[in-house]
Amino acid sequence: MNKPRTTLKDLIGIEDVKLGFFQEAQAKMEELKASNRKLEEKRQEVEAILDAIVDVLIVLSDDLRILSVNNVYHQLFADQAPEGKYCHQVFHRQDQPCSQCPVLSSLNKRTVCRGQGIKPARDMNRSFDLVASPMSQGVGEPNKVLLFMRDVTREKEYQLQFMQAEKMATVGVLAAGVAHEINNPLTSILGFSDGLKRRIPRLESCVEPGILEDMREYIQTIREEGQRCQEIVQNLLTFSRPQNSPFGQVDLRRLVTDCLKIIHYRLKKCPLVNVELNIHSAQPCVYGDEAQLKQVVLNLLTNALDALSGTGNLQITIDQEGEDIVSLEVEDSGPGIAPEYLEKVFDPFFTTKPVGDGTGIGLSTCYNIVHAHAGRIYVCSEPGKGSSFRILLPREAKRKQSAAISMLHGNERE
Repeated sequence: MNKPRTTLKDLIGIEDVKLGFFQEAQAKMEELKASNRKLEEKRQEVEAILDAIVDVLIVLSDDLRILSVNNVYHQLFADQAPEGKYCHQVFHRQDQPCSQCPVLSSLNKRTVCRGQGIKPARDMNRSFDLVASPMSQGVGEPNKVLLFMRDVTREKEYQLQFMQAEKMATVGVLAAGVAHEINNPLTSILGFSDGLKRRIPRLESCVEPGILEDMREYIQTIREEGQRCQEIVQNLLTFSRPQNSPFGQVDLRRLVTDCLKIIHYRLKKCPLVNVELNIHSAQPCVYGDEAQLKQVVLNLLTNALDALSGTGNLQITIDQEGEDIVSLEVEDSGPGIAPEYLEKVFDPFFTTKPVGDGTGIGLSTCYNIVHAHAGRIYVCSEPGKGSSFRILLPREAKRKQSAAISMLHGNERE
């Protein structure tokens, strides 16, 4: 059997009801309900505004503990319960505050401070513009800071790619001028060396055999070095072509050979590095942009030489993968890549090199170029056993323009 509900009259008592206290309490209850409704509406409005902001918002205490975050944080970062943890532990897994921390500057100066930083997000390393703003608190209350984190990863990547394009355009102009200025004297050098070579038989009767043999060797060296200079100039012109050059058949054998010629000077400075080129395909041709693919191969070769630090083995292998795919593998015997870094090597701005030695954009650019060619790039590495970067490219034109654009801007990682 259900008991009757207890009413406000029962709680106050019949005597107080008669004296009018009930009406006053009831009016006060209505006022409190109306006030609560307004507060709830205000809270929902503030939450809607915060959820509409596309930046990460974090409230920090004066000792750099995270007090609260907005929904954008949960979309980008893996740690879903950051409250109560230090910000440098959550974002950088370190026990000390970051150098040049804008939050510390904001706490010390009591003003808005700005900065930049790279944070390991859920899917990749991301670059953020940071704005730390002190929050007004009552007398005696601890200080707080509101940190705005705007994701500028894509903007930074586009900016670096634009700078690279500008640099390559400048190199192209310089290379064209150098080619024009150098080709004329090179033509004369090669022409006169041919003339000397034709006249050597006339000297056989009046010059000692040993001297004659030296002259033949010198003239042959002049010719070979002159021809090598012409090839280097031509390689620079090809490498610096505009990035939107038409796709066509590219011979990987010739492309890799050209790249090795471009870095020949650096290889001479590393006599303890053994370079081995293995070609297991009779027709190693792929469909692509030669200048862009050269950029990929040069980047992989340069990274491999950096890893070897002047000694070790560098192996380049071109092979056939079925009827339609050609593979290109660059393998070094360097120290390898730590397991925790393998998934990040193609992320923009990720680099294990010291500050100033690398921007972290090289492998990211390689990744985008390979995927724009409807290809795939893989990395395999173990600490102490070297690293291997393997590229798969199609022989024929199988990509669509829209697919290439989506691949170029996608976040997929192998």
